Amino acid sequence: MSTKEKIQEDFAVLEQEMFQHEIVLFNDDVNTFEHVIDSLIDVCNHTSEQAEQCAYLVHFKGKCAVKTGEYDELKPRCTKLLNLGLSAEII
Repeated sequence: MSTKEKIQEDFAVLEQEMFQHEIVLFNDDVNTFEHVIDSLIDVCNHTSEQAEQCAYLVHFKGKCAVKTGEYDELKPRCTKLLNLGLSAEII
């Protein structure tokens, strides 16, 4: 493997590691489907269909990854979800 190929491979691995974080939304007995869907559209820029699917996954599976990206990008979004009364964390 040439030095150039090794650098490209290392860069590809590093690029993947940078996007390893996810906001996970957890089910609760407080928030309505409508509130969860509206929050995901507003905070995570989901389409209405995507937000609805996530809401159902949260309801039936107990949790769902709703946004993937760099930690610094996810932190303010997760904080907004928490401020809206949703249960979420970055993993």
